[in-house]
Amino acid sequence: MAAAEQEAELHRTRVQERARLRLREFDVGGRFSHLPLPKASVLLPLLVRGGTLHLLLTVRSMQLRRSPGEVCFPGGKSEAIDKDEIDTALREAKEEVGLQPEKVEVICRLVPGIDKMNHLVTPVVGFIEDTFQAAPNPDEVSHVFVVPLEYFIKPLHYNTLPYKTSSGYVSRMHCFTYEDQEHKVSFRIWGLTAHFAVFLALVIFGKRPTFEVDYDLDNLISSAESNFMNLYASVRERKKSNL
Repeated sequence: MAAAEQEAELHRTRVQERARLRLREFDVGGRFSHLPLPKASVLLPLLVRGGTLHLLLTVRSMQLRRSPGEVCFPGGKSEAIDKDEIDTALREAKEEVGLQPEKVEVICRLVPGIDKMNHLVTPVVGFIEDTFQAAPNPDEVSHVFVVPLEYFIKPLHYNTLPYKTSSGYVSRMHCFTYEDQEHKVSFRIWGLTAHFAVFLALVIFGKRPTFEVDYDLDNLISSAESNFMNLYASVRERKKSNL
C-alpha cells in the first residue's frame, strides 16, 4: 500500500472511531421498545468518503401509495420474524437497496421518533463500506444517494416549517435542499428523515448548527428524550380522546 493510501486509511479509521465513541454515548438500546405503539425502524448508513462522513439516503418509488417520491432512510414496519429494531432495519435495507446485513457494522439505536401513522420509528446507526454498490428494488426505491453528514448542521439551502402533529404537538420541521453535483439532481430532505439526520450530526460533531433546533445542546440526550416523551404523551392523549 502506498504511503498516501495508508494515510487515507488511517484517517478513515480515526474518523470512524471518533464517531463510534460519540454514538455509543447516545445509544438508547431497547429503552423505548416497550411503548405500546406499532413499531418501525430505519437504518442510518454512515460511510467515509473523501475523508469525511456521509449518510446514505433513498428516494421512495413513485409507485408506492404512501409518500411516493419522498427522501427517506432504508426501513419499514416491524415483522414477526424480527428479533428487535436492529433486525427490522437490516432486513428492510437488504430488501430495499440490496445491503447485506453482515456488511453493516451496527453501532447504536438513537432516540426514536413517531411518524404520521403513529408508528414508533427507531433509528439504527451503522457503518457501511464506501465501496457499497446499491441495488435498489424498483418497487420501493427509485434513487440512492449520499450526503455529507455535516450538511445537516451547516446546510447551503435550508428552511423550517412550523408544524402541528395530529395529536396537537407543536414543533418545527427541518427542510433541506441538497444539490447532488455528481448526478445533477436536487433532493428535498424533510420530516422525520431530516429530524434523524440532524440529531445524528449533532451527536457526532457536537457543534452548534447554523439554524435553530429544539434541543438544549448542552444536554442533548436528556433534551432529546424529553422532547420524545412529550410527543409520545400527546399521541397517547389523542388516542384516549378518540376512544
